[in-house]
Amino acid sequence: MRRGIAAAALISAITITASACSGGASDAGDASGPVTITWWDTSDATNEAPTYKALVKDFEKANPDIEVTYVSVPFGDAQTKFQTAAGSKGAPDVLRADVGWTPGFAKSGYLAPLDGTAAGEEVAEFEPGLVEQGKYEGKLYGIPQVTDTLAMMYNKELFAKAGITEPPATWAEWKSDIAKVKDKTGVDGFAFNPQGYYAMPFLYGEGTDTVDPKAQKITLNSPAAVKGIDTLKGLVKAKGAMKLDTTSNAYPNIMDAFSSGKVASILQGPWENANVFKGSAFSDKNNLGIAPVPAGSTGKAGAPLGGHNLVAYAGSDAAHQEASQKFIAFMTSAGTQSQVAVKNGTLPTRGDAYTAEVTANPGIAGYQKVLSSGRPRLALPEYSSLYTPLETQLIKILSGQESTEGGLDNAAAEAKKLLSDYSVS
Repeated sequence: MRRGIAAAALISAITITASACSGGASDAGDASGPVTITWWDTSDATNEAPTYKALVKDFEKANPDIEVTYVSVPFGDAQTKFQTAAGSKGAPDVLRADVGWTPGFAKSGYLAPLDGTAAGEEVAEFEPGLVEQGKYEGKLYGIPQVTDTLAMMYNKELFAKAGITEPPATWAEWKSDIAKVKDKTGVDGFAFNPQGYYAMPFLYGEGTDTVDPKAQKITLNSPAAVKGIDTLKGLVKAKGAMKLDTTSNAYPNIMDAFSSGKVASILQGPWENANVFKGSAFSDKNNLGIAPVPAGSTGKAGAPLGGHNLVAYAGSDAAHQEASQKFIAFMTSAGTQSQVAVKNGTLPTRGDAYTAEVTANPGIAGYQKVLSSGRPRLALPEYSSLYTPLETQLIKILSGQESTEGGLDNAAAEAKKLLSDYSVS
């Protein structure tokens, strides 16, 4: 089936500019010519995309019977645009999808299963938790391309000046350390980005999540969740914590403060490694400390696993499916992932990609060590959407506009609108 003209029209309609042009989304060309597939890449267009464009050329050189039309799609627009395109039978053959999108796209029938295909041949080499995030109802729909998780980033020099020799293992220890840093250095000890995703370690530390799919229950306002958010509130209001920033510039403000040495510790992911190393406080990269998120009252620590999967569009014909599978296999191979890690500073998803050259980057080496505390996101299509009601109420809770119980009750009520057949704690 030729989808080239329809797909090209759709791409034009949604104002996406292809950075390579070799036909439509699945233009088979002449019977004897190469198969052309389209890849929507949602990586950072400035810092990451050049690496992927170069790899596309390497793939085409190794597979002369396949051409790849590379399309850079802004991450913030990609989910909606893919849904629109897939619903019109004109989606790209391959998409770089956030792990949280995979279950929803699979449920809608937009993705092709990859079990038993070239794309999934080496799945045993990948971190098991990351593979789980590529599955829906037992079938494999996404191959992990890059991963990330939250960890404690800290300034080793400031901690040493405060007499702190080891990163905190519990939230209570971190609260104590924040005050020590302020007392000994005059610098704020901690800053928190008030987004729902960053609150998840506090729920995991109390043995809970936003939802329990097995019990079909929303747990955002459970006693354990209340305890976790109260712990966060105590940390944010602790002596030495930077004043809570609830402005639209909160994220860059916090990152600027940390990278310039004006705050000693934050919760953050590896996607900020490169930017942190540009800061004056980390001209010596070894000054960056990376530690697992602290444990809650359960004695266990947990942080959300994130990252991106490569997925294949179910509407492509057999020839394009096969070409897409080969492309996904190449882009998620050990060699390719190592190249991406060295060039972009991102974390590979398979152990054999962590070469000596890759782990020479202290940011990557540090996050590799904390991946074991990462928790896969639940394979629930609505799961990622639950961060929104949590975040809305989190800001109110942390700024004193709502009690923890009242705010989480409101969040659970909003979650109920997304999961109408679920009960509420």
